Amino acid sequence: MKIWIAAAAVLGLAWGAWTDCLAQEGPQQQGSETVARPRKKTDPAKTDSPSQPADLPKIPSKLSQKARSNDEAGSADVSFKSDTSIVNIGVSVLDNNGNPIPNIPKGNFRILEDNTPQTVTQYSIEQAPMTVALIIEFSNRYQSYWSQGWYETLAASYGFTQTLRPDDYIAIIAYDLRTEILADFTNDKSKIQEAMQRLRIPGFSESNMFDAITDTADRMSKIEGRKAIVLITSGIDTFSKITYDKTRKLLQEADVPIYPVGILQLTRQMAEARGANMIDFLQGDNELRTFAKETGGQAFFPRFMAEMPNAFYKINQALRTQYALGYTPTNQAKDGKFRKITVQLVNPATNEPLRVTDQKGKPIKYQIVAKTGYKAPLPVQ
Repeated sequence: MKIWIAAAAVLGLAWGAWTDCLAQEGPQQQGSETVARPRKKTDPAKTDSPSQPADLPKIPSKLSQKARSNDEAGSADVSFKSDTSIVNIGVSVLDNNGNPIPNIPKGNFRILEDNTPQTVTQYSIEQAPMTVALIIEFSNRYQSYWSQGWYETLAASYGFTQTLRPDDYIAIIAYDLRTEILADFTNDKSKIQEAMQRLRIPGFSESNMFDAITDTADRMSKIEGRKAIVLITSGIDTFSKITYDKTRKLLQEADVPIYPVGILQLTRQMAEARGANMIDFLQGDNELRTFAKETGGQAFFPRFMAEMPNAFYKINQALRTQYALGYTPTNQAKDGKFRKITVQLVNPATNEPLRVTDQKGKPIKYQIVAKTGYKAPLPVQ
């Protein structure tokens, strides 16, 4: 009996010491997962303590501002050394259902630069891998936890990643008040899934869409081959540093096609039917359409989740079955000015618009998707 009393006394002393230790350390709160940047710790003693889990290291990125500065300082891969330049254009020809029209000969393409005809010197059709930056709006404004916007955003983002092929490269980028690269360009499915799993609870209520897409497009401007930005967004920008007009100009100069996918379409229609003012969303949709048109992409606004796979299928088809055209511009002035490009399909014998028919001989109404221009280079010093 005395042994049990002594053991109880020892346990009581141990329990009291442990509770005193907790009182000194303060409450231990379990933080939630978020894409927001974690706050810096102010107590170095806690930071070095093995009981505190260390923050995950920031994902290194070849697209970071620091990496770009080091790369530009140590290499000359961006300089123009030849006296002539070739302008490359990815062109998609789509029927009235949005499906690509294949096997159009080189002689049927006509390119105008500032209304001056150009000679097409490069032409190819091939199923090529693509490099895509998936930019995801993930703010507390329209993607609050377990909301309809949260569900649509994650379903659309996961759905697009499932359409990738083994030789495709993708970067996962989320934005709210800040833009954060969750995964740099990779074709490793495990890294892609790891990045997507970081999208759980939004951090900020701001949605800086203009900053996110212009920064990403500028970083992708040096990438060769089939490239694009797929943007999952509500279309609303709240706090960007740059304006809409400046965004248009920067996207045209970057030469990266934008494929926006607008979310909350059905929710907005239901709210509008009850008398809600949706003017901000309508303006956002128009801005997304403009970004897509001027960069050679396409904009999609699915009302139902069942329409998402068709939108992603069209994006894949447009990127993989493009006609790769190139020409040497007759205007070789290196003045840094914007040159307007128009791509047409013509009958070379009559110089009239090309008539495209289906297997039954019925005419097909088609659409030509290509960038609307480019910025001429400046003279090399």
